[in-house]
Amino acid sequence: MNALRLLHDALSGRFRRALLWGALVALLLVAQGLLVTLTVRYEATRQQEAVDAVAEEVSGELRRAVLRSVQALQALLWSAGAPAQWQGGATELLRARREVLRVERRGEDMALLGSLASPYAAPLFTALGREQMSAELEPACTAARLASAPVFSRSYFVPQPGGLGVEVIDACIPVQRDGRHDGFVVLSFGLGALLDEAAGAQRLRRHEFSIVEVDGTRLARAGMTRGAGVYSARHLLELPGSALQLRVDSAEGSPQLIPNLATALVLGLSAALFALLLLLARDVRRRAQVEHALAEALAFRKAMEDSLSTGLRARTLDGRISYVNAAFCSMVGFSAEELRDAATPPYWPPEFIAEYTERQAARLSAEPGAGGGNPHQEGFETVFMRRDGERFPVMIYETPLVDGAGRHTGWMSAVLDMSAQRRVEELSRQQQERLQATARLATVGEMASLLSHELNQPLAAIASYATGSLNLLQQPDDQTPDMLRHAVTRIAEQAERAGRVIKSVHDFVRRREQARESIRADQLIDAVLPLVRLQARKSGTRIELEYPDPIPRVMCDRTMLEQVLLNLTRNGIQAMEGATPQPQRVLRLRVLPSQEGRVGFAVIDAGPGIPPEVAQRLFTPFFTTRSEGMGLGLSLCRTVIEQHGGALEFESLAPPPEGPGGTEFRFTLPDAARVPRAVPARA
Repeated sequence: MNALRLLHDALSGRFRRALLWGALVALLLVAQGLLVTLTVRYEATRQQEAVDAVAEEVSGELRRAVLRSVQALQALLWSAGAPAQWQGGATELLRARREVLRVERRGEDMALLGSLASPYAAPLFTALGREQMSAELEPACTAARLASAPVFSRSYFVPQPGGLGVEVIDACIPVQRDGRHDGFVVLSFGLGALLDEAAGAQRLRRHEFSIVEVDGTRLARAGMTRGAGVYSARHLLELPGSALQLRVDSAEGSPQLIPNLATALVLGLSAALFALLLLLARDVRRRAQVEHALAEALAFRKAMEDSLSTGLRARTLDGRISYVNAAFCSMVGFSAEELRDAATPPYWPPEFIAEYTERQAARLSAEPGAGGGNPHQEGFETVFMRRDGERFPVMIYETPLVDGAGRHTGWMSAVLDMSAQRRVEELSRQQQERLQATARLATVGEMASLLSHELNQPLAAIASYATGSLNLLQQPDDQTPDMLRHAVTRIAEQAERAGRVIKSVHDFVRRREQARESIRADQLIDAVLPLVRLQARKSGTRIELEYPDPIPRVMCDRTMLEQVLLNLTRNGIQAMEGATPQPQRVLRLRVLPSQEGRVGFAVIDAGPGIPPEVAQRLFTPFFTTRSEGMGLGLSLCRTVIEQHGGALEFESLAPPPEGPGGTEFRFTLPDAARVPRAVPARA
C-alpha cells in the first residue's frame, strides 16, 4: 500500500509538472502564433501605407507639374505684348518641360493661328489631323472662356505612325487683350510623360503607375516593373474641368514567413522566459536588499537632518518649496505642510514680497554654473519673518539641485539664523563705542593742561580789554568811543577764539554717529587740526600738510577716523618732545593719490623711532611706554582701520646725517569714487 501510495504521489507530481509545462508550452505557442500573425499584419499594413503615401505624393506632383506649366504660360502671355511675341517663351517652355508635347495659339473662333511641338517627342497629329481630334478641346475652351480661367479637357488617344499612340489631355487658357477676349492658348500634355516626370526613377523601379478613368479604363502607364497586385492605391487627380485617377501598384508581394520561424520563436521565447524568470528572482532579491539599505539610509539622513541647527530648504524650478527640515520649520515657526502648500512663502515680510518675488524670479531663471563656478554658493544675507511677525536676519547658501540623471531640477539652500550673531555684534559694537568714548575722554584728560594754557590767553586778553574799557568810561574824552569800539571788538575776537577751542573739544568727545560717509581727505584732517595744534604749539612742533591734486574723497566713519588721526599725531608729537631738537620737530600729514581703489594716509614724525622690543608689542591692548598712558590708542587705531578693509603699518625711517630719523605710520581708506553700490538683500 505504501509503495502504491508513493507511486501515486510520484505520478501525481509528474502530472502536475507536466500540466504546468504543458500550460507553459501552450502559452508560448499561443504567444508565438499571435506574434507571427501580428507581424504579418503589421508588415502588410506598413506596405499598404507606403503605397498610399506614394500615391498621394505622385498625385500631388502631377497636379503641381501641370499647374506650373499653365502658370508659366499665363505669365508669358501677360508680359509678351503682341501675340507673336509669345512663341520664344513657349519654345523655352517646351524645352524645360518634357511633359508638354504641343503648344497652340488659336483665335477667338478656335481657328489655329500657330503651333509649336516638343523637341523630345514625335509631333502629334501626324496620323490624324488636329481638326479631327478637336472634339474634346472645343468644350474645354468654351468652359474656359466662360470662367476666364484655364480648363482641362477630357483625355483622348492620339494615334502615331507604326500603330502606337499617346494619351493626351489639353489645357485651354483664354487670352485677354485690353479687356476683351483674344483667343486661346492650348497646352497638350502627354499623360505618360507626366507620370515619368512626377514619379521619378526611384519610385518607378518599385511601383507601377497608371492614370485611369473614373470607370477604371487605363489611359497611361509608367514603371519598370509590373505591380504584384497585392498592395495598390488609388488617388483622385482633380484638374479644372477634368477628373482622373492615379493608380499605384507595388512590386512587393505578400509577406513570406521565414522557414522554421515558428520553431525558432518557440525555442527563443522559451529560453528567454526561463532566463527572465531567473533574472526576475535575482532582481527581486537584490531589490529587497537595496530597499532595506535605502530605508536605513533615509532614516539615518532624517535623523542627521533633524539634529542640524541649520535650516535646509529645497525649491523647484518654479520657486515652490518641495522640502524643509525640522530646523527650518523651527526657525520660521511654520510647519512643512504650510510651507509646501503656500504659493508665496509665509516667512517673507509683507513689505518685501514684491521685491523678493522679482529677485527670486531672476535667480531661479539663471543657468547654474554660467560663467564658470557657482556664484550661488557664495552666500547672501536677507531678512525673514517668524510666525509671530518678528523679523530676523538669515544667511543663505544656495546650490543647484541635480537629480540622478544630471538634470537641473531646482535649488537647495542652507539657511543660518543670524539673530544671535547680530546680538553679539551689537553688544561688541556698543562696547567698542564705550571704549572709544573712554579713550576720547582719556585723551581730553591728558590734554587738560594744554586746554587751560590755550584758554588762558584769550581769557586774559578779555580781562585786560574789559579793565581798559572801564578806565576809559571813567575818563571820557573825544577818542573814548573809538577806543571802546576797538576794545569791545578785541573782546569778541578773543571770546570767539576760546569758544572754538571749547567747541572742538566738545565735538570730539560727544560725537557718536557711526554711519560711513563720503568726505574729502583734507576735511578729515582739518577736523582734528585744532586739537593737534594745541599740543604742537606747546612743544614747538611744526605741522606740514601734503595733499595730491585733486584731493581724493574717502568712504569712512568720520568720528572713528578722526580719533585715529588724533592718536597718531599726538604719539608723533610726544615722540619728538624729548629726543628731537626743537628746530627739527616737524610732523608731516600726507595724503597719497588713490591706487587700486584705496587712498593712503601717512603720519611721519622726526622722533627716535621704535625699538624692536617695543615694535613686537606695539598694538597689544593696555601696553604703553608712557606712565600716564592707557595703552589703548594704537590698538583701537588698528581695529578701526581693519574695519575699513585696510591695515595699519609702521616703519622706522633711517636717520639723516644732521638729525634723528623718525617713524612713519601708514593706512588706507576706500576711495569713495570706487566704492561699489551696496547690494540689496535677496530672498
